[in-house]
Amino acid sequence: MKSRIGFIGLGIMGRHMSRHLIKAGYALSVYDLNTSAVEELVGQGATACANCREVAAASDVVISMVPDSPDVEKVALGENGLIEAARSGLIYIDMSTIAPAVSQKVAATLGAKGVRCLDAPVSGGETGALNASLSIMVGGDEGLFREMLPVFEVMGKTITYCGKNGAGQTVKACNQIQVAMNFIGLAEALVLGTKAGVDPAVILKVLQGGYAQTRVMDVRGPKIIKGEFEPGFKSKLHFKDLNIIMDTARDLKVPLPASTVAHELFSAMLSSGRGELDHSAVIQVLEGMAGVEARSRQ
Repeated sequence: MKSRIGFIGLGIMGRHMSRHLIKAGYALSVYDLNTSAVEELVGQGATACANCREVAAASDVVISMVPDSPDVEKVALGENGLIEAARSGLIYIDMSTIAPAVSQKVAATLGAKGVRCLDAPVSGGETGALNASLSIMVGGDEGLFREMLPVFEVMGKTITYCGKNGAGQTVKACNQIQVAMNFIGLAEALVLGTKAGVDPAVILKVLQGGYAQTRVMDVRGPKIIKGEFEPGFKSKLHFKDLNIIMDTARDLKVPLPASTVAHELFSAMLSSGRGELDHSAVIQVLEGMAGVEARSRQ
C-alpha cells in the first residue's frame, strides 16, 4: 500500500510536483496560503487541509516546497506546524531551497519527536517540475533516502544522495552559484555582441554549437532574445539563494569573488523592481548599463 503524502506549498513548482504524485496514485493532502491553488489540486483528487498540523496528522510522508528558511521553520516548528502532530514514523521531506543550518535545526528538533527528515532541494525550474525531470539533491539518513526513492522518482530524473542532513542544501547552493554564472555569462555575451551590431540570434546559435553551450542557454536563451521573462524561477528567489550562498561562504571562510558580483547584479534587479521576473532577466541590468537591448531581429 502506498504512503499517504502531504504536500505544503503549491506555487510555481509545487503544484506540478503535487499533480505528478496524484497521477502516480498517492493519496495526497495539501495546504497552501493561496486557497485557489488548493482548490485546483482538490479538483484533481487531493484533500484540502486547514494548516500544516492537519497535513501531518493525515499523512505518512509530508513534503514542503516553500520560499525561504523562515517559511520552513514556520511549517515545521511553528504554531499549527508539523511539530504539533509529530510522531514516531512520520517522515518529513523539505524540498525548498534554504540555509543548510536551518535544515539541520529542523531535522534535529523534529528528530527528537521521532520524525525522520530529509532535505531534498531541486533544480530544473518550472519546466523540470512540469515534466517530472527535476534534479533532486538529498541530505539525511541514507537508508531513508533509499526508502523515499519511489516518491522522488515521480518528480525527478537525476536523484542524488549527497550526505548527512544539510548536505542537499549545500549542493543546491553550489548549483545556484553555477546557474547564476551561466546567466550572467550569457547576458554579457549577448549584450556585447548586440552592442557591436551582431544579431543576438546569431550569437546564440554559435554559442549553442560550441564549448560555451549550457542547459541554461538552451532553455532560456531563445526566450531572452525574444524579450520573454515570465518566471520559471523568480529573480527574487535566486537572490534569496545568493544570500544563502554568501552567508554560508562567510561561515566557512570561503572566498567567492564571482558570486559576490552575481549577488550585486541580482540585488540591482530587485532594486529596479524586477524581482518577479525570471532570473534570466538579469540581462536587463547589463542592457541598461550598455544602452542596448539584446533582442533578435530575425
